[in-house]
Amino acid sequence: MNVDAAVAAVAAIAGLCTGVFAMLAFRWSERDQAKPTRSSLHTDAVLPPGVDTVLSVLRSSAVVLDEADAVVKASSAAYALGLVRGGKLAVEPMMQMARDTRRDGEIRQVELDLPRRGTGRGEALAVSARVAPLGSRLVLLLVEDLTEARRIEAVRRDFVANVSHELKTPVGALSLLSEAVMDASDDPEAVTRFAGRMQNEATRLTNLVQELIDLSRVQNDDPLEDAEPVRVDELVAEAIDRCRQQAGAKQITMASGGTADLSVWGNRGQLAAALGNLVENAVNYSPARTRVGIAGRRISAPGGDLIELAVTDQGIGISEKDRDRIFERFYRVDPARSRATGGTGLGLAIVKHVAASHGGEVTVWSAEGQGSTFTLRLPEAGAVRDRERPDDLAAEGLDDEDRPYETFNDPLPAHPAPEVLP
Repeated sequence: MNVDAAVAAVAAIAGLCTGVFAMLAFRWSERDQAKPTRSSLHTDAVLPPGVDTVLSVLRSSAVVLDEADAVVKASSAAYALGLVRGGKLAVEPMMQMARDTRRDGEIRQVELDLPRRGTGRGEALAVSARVAPLGSRLVLLLVEDLTEARRIEAVRRDFVANVSHELKTPVGALSLLSEAVMDASDDPEAVTRFAGRMQNEATRLTNLVQELIDLSRVQNDDPLEDAEPVRVDELVAEAIDRCRQQAGAKQITMASGGTADLSVWGNRGQLAAALGNLVENAVNYSPARTRVGIAGRRISAPGGDLIELAVTDQGIGISEKDRDRIFERFYRVDPARSRATGGTGLGLAIVKHVAASHGGEVTVWSAEGQGSTFTLRLPEAGAVRDRERPDDLAAEGLDDEDRPYETFNDPLPAHPAPEVLP
């Protein structure tokens, strides 16, 4: 009995100890869960009421820092710009601004050039940083990306400089030629020669001013406000008539073909100017006794059918390094040749803007010594409709985009590019 009593007493004591330990463990767990952690401190509860909502709708990159310079909250844009890394503000000048603002409570703003993440070309990211106190302990950092605005401003400055230079050249030439005419007043032959050169410079100046007006118009106007169905064959005929004199002087044959009865949707004047610029470039950069072809066809596209206009020449071609820049304003592949032909460097820029404003695009294929093909794609006039295919194409399983261009009597040589006339 004494042994049994002892065993029972030991068992009771062991059960009591187990219960005490279980209760202590439960209480310890509750205290540990209730203790504020680093992550729980950096939640919306730390921010003043409504601040989180305001920060979530700001276009600027936002970062909130506490008194220990730890990031309390950061927007996704701040991570994308590389401002926050590993839970800390990664830009030292901004960190120093935050510390100074926390110390004296003054709002600070500065523009910085930051290295762009993931590039090895040393490109700078232009930002504007503004730091302000947020409550008694927090600091708010707002960062605005100025890279695109600076790029646009640089383009604007270059444009003004280029316009000034292009206008200065013919105006200066006219001034010098007029003086030469006055000095040679007693030499009829010299007067005639100088007057002819003055006429050429005046024509060049007129063309430059007109193209500047055209470029300004296509950039600022909405062509679809006065949009209408425009027949492609009329645009082609107008472009050929525009360049007939230059082509005749160089004995260049101009031929048109492709699918008949095509129409595009847009501003007739702008579309005629764009196609005319392409044909004029083809004539100007082609050697004598060659051919320039213009052809159109209908192609299928996910958003509706497009009309594709291809202008092909047998000219000098465009090198690969120049191909990506030819649509820039005032850019010339061969400046000396452009001046000889009266080119301003604005024609292809106008084509690009017209195509973009009409919901289309312009592309180029070229090889040096073989020629070039510029392809203008524009939305077809009217709603997208199903068209019946000819029996022979249906039997062969060909789509509209597989339909070849109609060839000329004396076809142009084929270029190894999909948008080139065969």
